[in-house]
Amino acid sequence: MKDSAVSLTTILREIADGKDHSLARLMPLVYDELRRLAALHLRTERADHTLQPTALVHEAYLLLLKQEKREWQDRALFFQVAAQMMRRVLVDYARQHHRAKRGGSAIKVSLEDVSLFAKGRAAEVLAVDESLNRLAVKDARQAQVVELRFYGGLTVEETASVLKISPKTVKRDWNVARAWIYGQLKGRCGTYPGSMGPG
Repeated sequence: MKDSAVSLTTILREIADGKDHSLARLMPLVYDELRRLAALHLRTERADHTLQPTALVHEAYLLLLKQEKREWQDRALFFQVAAQMMRRVLVDYARQHHRAKRGGSAIKVSLEDVSLFAKGRAAEVLAVDESLNRLAVKDARQAQVVELRFYGGLTVEETASVLKISPKTVKRDWNVARAWIYGQLKGRCGTYPGSMGPG
């Protein structure tokens, strides 16, 4: 695993230096991890859903490749950017499905349990995204913690490694951010937005 991480870091630095031939070596090293993250979002979804983990990985990866500046100096930074791209794909997908839906009642959202791909829950994904954008203005690190944990599927320890902060700080930021987002959603929707669970 350490050899793999070293190899990935070497390839990412080559890409950051403009050596595009290294892009072909990148996907095999990151595919399994990206697919694991994508599968986390689909684990509660129906089996016949049209958007599968592979599609999410491919769409996010294409967005990564389209970036003009690829400054992925290490594994942690690469997966942080990958989480942002997955968030963008998920939100775009939700927007497409939300356009087809007219009206709707109050939104009930759980950041632990929300099924990001259900047509009926597109409004929830958009509400969370909007709240997360507001949180980023208020506290950028808390927003990053939510993005990495919710969209990136990272554990507390993995998030701490990516952000170079302690797991205790991640837990504190996660709890504060959840409470703040709930307040935003409750104020917007006029209903209790659900439970994110203890973790």
